[in-house]
Amino acid sequence: MIGAGSWGTALALQFARSGCEVRLGGVIEIDLLEAMVGDRENKRYLPGAKFPPGLAAYPDLEECLAVARDILVAVPSHGLRSTLTTIKPLLKPDSRVSWATKGFELSTGKLPHQVAAEVLGADRPMAVLSGPTFAKEVGAGLPTAMTIAANQEDFARDLAVTISGGSFRAYTSDDLIGVEVGGAVKNVLAIGAGMSDGLGFGANTRIALINRGLVEMTRLGVALGARKETFMGLAGMGDLVLTCTDNLSRNRRMGLALAAGKTVEQAQEEIQQVVEGVLAAKAVHEVATKMAVEMPICHQVYKILYEGASPREAVENLMGRELKPEHE
Repeated sequence: MIGAGSWGTALALQFARSGCEVRLGGVIEIDLLEAMVGDRENKRYLPGAKFPPGLAAYPDLEECLAVARDILVAVPSHGLRSTLTTIKPLLKPDSRVSWATKGFELSTGKLPHQVAAEVLGADRPMAVLSGPTFAKEVGAGLPTAMTIAANQEDFARDLAVTISGGSFRAYTSDDLIGVEVGGAVKNVLAIGAGMSDGLGFGANTRIALINRGLVEMTRLGVALGARKETFMGLAGMGDLVLTCTDNLSRNRRMGLALAAGKTVEQAQEEIQQVVEGVLAAKAVHEVATKMAVEMPICHQVYKILYEGASPREAVENLMGRELKPEHE
């Protein structure tokens, strides 16, 4: 497991609980990993979740990867390419690489599997883990389900079997594009949902935003080559509803803070962890513009974050749009 934040640690815990020997390492979190060696716990990002016997922290990256065939990367989207580039010389010919990264690469508009194919080669077994999963709840062992999509069916199945057990269940897919688009767009929509609730617009507004947001997510995914049904699953609707409605979501909390009049920088300082939806809003806007895909809610979130529009102005713009058939 490469990436010792809350999500990487939670996934490492679940793999270890399911019977795997797991080595938790990282590219930049050396001091944190050194502390975890003695603490047997990630006190900074996942306090209270003690490491089971099969999980150990490895501050030395080369030692961490020395005996592993399967490598799972859990870093923010802006750090995926550099992390894969760093670990590439340490991989074995039969190494299989997966990631729990959500979001388009801002500089290129590429999805994670496209970045991985460029860095590692398209023939390597690759997979993405996604779905409605808060790190805190996975770390606590609460019942959870997720989706694993891979470019090779046996790799998806192997990962699903390996991580499933006790209170955790994984489903498989071969739609990497759909699963990754869902993971990227839901973060943008969650910022919008947080702003809506922070302004007191109520439950009607929230469910309208979620439902029409799902339409936008599906539009973009299908335009990029995904299957429509993927967005009705865990990595689409499931992750969207979770992230828009619960305050464990950093993106929702960003929206709540913006509604209270705070700046992005002030909100980020309060949240203390990367809020993926901020960069995702810009990336999604650029990809949607390039693909000529209509995404009005995501566009308004982008305007608030990057063009100084007010949340109330954004709602007025959305409600004032031309009427049309629901499924057009």
